Amino acid sequence: MRRPDSRSLFTRFARSTAHSAGQPYAFLTSVALVIVWGFSGPYFGYSTDWQLVINTGTTIVTFLMVFLIQNTQNRDSEAIQIKLDELIRVTRGAHTVLLDLEELEDSEISRIRANYEELATKARKDLRKGKADTGSPEVKA
Repeated sequence: MRRPDSRSLFTRFARSTAHSAGQPYAFLTSVALVIVWGFSGPYFGYSTDWQLVINTGTTIVTFLMVFLIQNTQNRDSEAIQIKLDELIRVTRGAHTVLLDLEELEDSEISRIRANYEELATKARKDLRKGKADTGSPEVKA
C-alpha cells in the first residue's frame, strides 16, 4: 500500500485542487470575483477589454479544472471498481465473471445486462405470485 507522501506531485496537486474547488469558500470567492468584476464595469466603461477579462479568466479556469477533476474522478472510479471486484471475489456464490466488467466491450455488457434484466423480470413475476425473491439463480455466461 502506498504512503500518502509517495504520490506524484501531479496526483497530490490534482486531489488537493479538486477538493478545494468543491469547498464553499471556493464558490464564495468566485461569486465575490464576479461581483467585483461587475461593479468595475462603469469604471472601465463596460469595454470589450473589460468583458474579455471575465471571459478569458473563466475559460482558462474551466479548461484546467476539467483535467484536474477528471483525473481525480478516474482515480476514484478505479478504486471503487477494485473494491467492488474484491466484494464479488470474496462473496460465496457470486459470479466471478462480473470481475473487471468495465473492461468488456459494450455488446458483452449488454448481453450480461439482458441476463440480469431477465432474472429481475422473473423475480418480480414470482413475487407477485407470492413466491420468495431471494436466492442465487444462475446467470447465462
